[in-house]
Amino acid sequence: MDKKYDVIVVGELNVDLIFDKLGDKLPEVGKEIFANEMILTLGSSSAILAANMSTLGSRVCFIGKIGKDSFADLVLTSLESKGVDTSSIIQSSEHKTGITVACSYGNDRAMVTHPGAMNHLTIDDITTEHLKQAKHMHMSSVFFQPGLKPDVAELFKRAKEAGLTTSFDPQWDPNEKWDVDLKELLPYVDVFLPNIEEIKFMTGTKSRDEALESIADFANIVIVKDGENGSFLWSKNEQINQPIFTNPDIVDTIGAGDSFNSGFLSKFIEKQPLKKCTEFGALTGAINTTSAGGTTAFSSINDVKDIALNRFGFEIV
Repeated sequence: MDKKYDVIVVGELNVDLIFDKLGDKLPEVGKEIFANEMILTLGSSSAILAANMSTLGSRVCFIGKIGKDSFADLVLTSLESKGVDTSSIIQSSEHKTGITVACSYGNDRAMVTHPGAMNHLTIDDITTEHLKQAKHMHMSSVFFQPGLKPDVAELFKRAKEAGLTTSFDPQWDPNEKWDVDLKELLPYVDVFLPNIEEIKFMTGTKSRDEALESIADFANIVIVKDGENGSFLWSKNEQINQPIFTNPDIVDTIGAGDSFNSGFLSKFIEKQPLKKCTEFGALTGAINTTSAGGTTAFSSINDVKDIALNRFGFEIV
């Protein structure tokens, strides 16, 4: 039976207020510095992935929670402009839409987030009927969703029982507790997508190889994203080192990991070979760095194709 959606994204929703070109000064209490550039845009790992997967051609539905305010309007119009189905997003009168303020310094950034309504999404908001409409479920930023985190393994189990493939990007834990039971969760996750620091903290290890060894008995596909060092895919049958596509004129790296995910998963749900998936993920991650924010470079599929060809010499067909 044909599914209504290729992907259901379950996750956090917020806007990003990005301050850029701050020179070499960091914010200090009692002092003020200037940002010579500023952008207010759709934020959150989950939303960036959803918007960019839709631009790349996937049929995407989003399940999340926002307020009823101007930031909520920005979230909805931004997702809808990219073709994402927002009919399952819940709006709350009790809570504000989340916002992240990011100070961008070259390849790094410092961020402050008010989570607002995204604290209050729970497993009861995600029905089996929702899940059965899609081929694949993705979730990001579990530590930003305390209402859902206790039941994350149950959510993924339900998705697998409903016949979906699944993916999970944990993102950073602001409390630095890293309290998700990977042994319970990962058997239900087809593709686990942490970065190098996240997987070390979540496994209590000091290197990528130690981390992978610690979860090898119960993990399926693991992709460790490692910035300029590229990414490494591990599975029981295959290991792939994927270098980055070099961009000498990086605007910023906000959302690059999420854009990697969007490219990888867009090919994964098409059942393409894993090498092709990782290569396309590296390309979309690099495309992300050509504009500020996580979705700006993905304004249309034609623009993505132009950037891929003219900046990176890669033809998307």
